[in-house]
Parts: sequence; structure tokens; C-alpha cells
Amino acid sequence: MLSLRQLFLLNNAQTSSTPRLLEIERAEGIYMYGPDGKEYVDLVSGFAVSNVGHRHPKVVQAIKDQVDKYMHLAVYGEYIQTPQVKLAEKLVSVLPSSLNSVYFVNSGAEATEGALKLAKRFTGRSKILSCHNAYHGSTHGALSVMGNEYYKAAYRPLLPGIGFMHFNNVKELDLIDTDTAAVIIESIQGEAGVIVPDHDYLQKLRIKCTETGTLLIMDEIQTGFGRTGKLFAFEHFGIIPDILLLAKGIGGGMPLGAFVAGRDIMDSLKDNPILGHITTFGGHPVTCAAGLATLEAILDENMMDDVAEKEALFRKLLQHYKIREVRGKGLMLCIQLDSFAQVEATSKACVENGVIIDWFLHCETALRIAPPLTITFEEIEKCCEIIKKVL
Repeated sequence: MLSLRQLFLLNNAQTSSTPRLLEIERAEGIYMYGPDGKEYVDLVSGFAVSNVGHRHPKVVQAIKDQVDKYMHLAVYGEYIQTPQVKLAEKLVSVLPSSLNSVYFVNSGAEATEGALKLAKRFTGRSKILSCHNAYHGSTHGALSVMGNEYYKAAYRPLLPGIGFMHFNNVKELDLIDTDTAAVIIESIQGEAGVIVPDHDYLQKLRIKCTETGTLLIMDEIQTGFGRTGKLFAFEHFGIIPDILLLAKGIGGGMPLGAFVAGRDIMDSLKDNPILGHITTFGGHPVTCAAGLATLEAILDENMMDDVAEKEALFRKLLQHYKIREVRGKGLMLCIQLDSFAQVEATSKACVENGVIIDWFLHCETALRIAPPLTITFEEIEKCCEIIKKVL
């Protein structure tokens, strides 16, 4: 009889030739457990998903309650479904008043796809600008605005009319002109190795987009829902996007995404053609119920209140001669080392010692630190000691 590991390799499509092959039987809070009972601290939150921790009791209860009522009913946008309505209402209540229309999808990549279509439809333009080392998903349109040729070359031709500028480079904002439908940009670059922009840069980007009639699409797929110490990272910079991308942390562990815009912009998908954007499972009632419970848990339990203190503790404790830099914002941090060999060895050894960390698509010389917001100060100390011991 084949083992679970053998079946995984035999029947499950593989994304690389070197999967982690870590078998997890259950998860709770910041911890995951193997079938032998071994405990692992999830220091990456399932890649910025489990902001409220694994199986937060309010999220689990919301899922159970909704399953007892109904699951899928119809394609998105046709029936009035209470979980969708309540989650959209809650999201709009915590966003700037200009972001008042929510389109639910299943993932961050789908949010990107919808936003790109929306920007073209609303502006009547076709040129899109993204950033070098950007990551907005791996579907065809999202891949087109990815800023790393290594991941794109095998799939060309991609979307036409895509240009790239260097993140945090004010001079290159002149690439934005009256032919540009949208600039798509991460509030903080994630897969580039957690690059925090200058306040002045995003301010000037917002001004340039407004002057040229270009829509500003801000990707908060990794940065949203408290990860940086504010509900959304754009709040740190005193700007408001025209379209906002959400996913990962929005669902509390369930597959959910959204793109949010002003009603005047979003309404352009309603006609010419009718059904300008369609999703069967977007806004699934069970995932929306989980999303509402997640957002309420973050707010009601004041999970963002001590994020800055936790960041400071990570920075204080992660002092080691092999660590070149710790950068980032809140609980979205990056440990800069010298080489991929160091990163790979450190990551593997940390897992063996019960701490799960990983690296970045566009920055293989750095390690990712993005624990659930619920991690305690004592747990941070324990993790940092293991990381330093491994180094």
C-alpha cells in the first residue's frame, strides 16, 4: 500500500521538483502539528493568509453556522446572499468612502484579473504600468504584470501594452501618461523581499495618476487585514487607491478575494457588454461568512494594537553576524542573508527545529517572517532563538 507521501507525489500536480513534503494533520493558532504530534510554529501564516491564526474559533463557528443554512446557490451577483451583503457592508465601513463597491472573487490572482479588466473598461485605455519585481498572481493577466522575466518567458505572448517602472523611483513616474489605463502596484512589495516605499513616492504616484486620469490599483493581497499594523497598508502613506485588491488574510483560512472600487467605476462592468465580469464561486457564502468573522475578530480583539511592538521585538532579537538586514513593516518582515544556499539551509533546519519560514519568489537571498497577528511576545522570543541557533 502506498504511503500518503507517495500518493501525493503520484497523483497531485507538483509545482516544483523540491516540495517541502511536510505532512500536517491539524493546526491551531500559530501552530501546525504533524501526524507524529511534532509541533511547528507557522511563521509565514500560510503565506500571509492566517492573520487571525489557524482555525480561529469565531471563524470556525461562522463556517459551521453557514453550512447549516446553505452553500453555493448561483453565480455571483444574481441572488441576495446574506454573508456577501454583510461582509461587503463591513468592508465598506472600514474603507475610505470612495471605495464603496465590492466584487468578491476566489483568490488574489482573480482580484488582479478583475481589476485589470475594470480599469480598461472604465478608462477606455489599454496601457498598464506595473513595477519590476512585482507579484500579483500567476494567471495569464496577472503574470503579464509580474515584474520578473524568469517566470514569464515560457508563457509568452502575454497581454500587450504592459510597461514596467522601478518601484520607489520618483523619476520614472513620468512613464504614466494620458494613455495609461492603470498603474498596478503593491503598497509594500512582497515577493521582492518586503520593500517598503518612501512616503513621498506614493504621494507623488497618487498625484500623477490623478493628473493623467489613470486609475491607481493598489495590491493589498499580502499587506491587508492588519499585517502591517493598520488594516490596510496604504493607510500608512496617506493616499487612497481607485481600485483595491484583497485576498489571503481576508478569509481567515478560506479561499476568498475581492477587488473594491467606487460605484461609478465598478458599474462599468454591468453593461456594454452585460455581465462584463463573471465568477461562479466568487463570494461563496461559506467563505464570506468566514471573512466577516475574520474581520470582526481582528477589530474586536484589537489584534493590530501591538503589531508595532512585535515588529520591534523581532528587530531587536534578530541580531546576528550572518543577518545583513531586517526590513519590512509590522509583521511583514524579511531577514536578508548573503546567498540562496544560506537561505535554503536555514529554512530547512528551522523546520527541523519546529519553525516554518520560507523565502521569496524574487528575492532568494532572504527569509520571510509573517506570523499570525496573534503570536505572543514569548513565542517571538522562542522563534528568534531557534533562528539564531540555526544560523
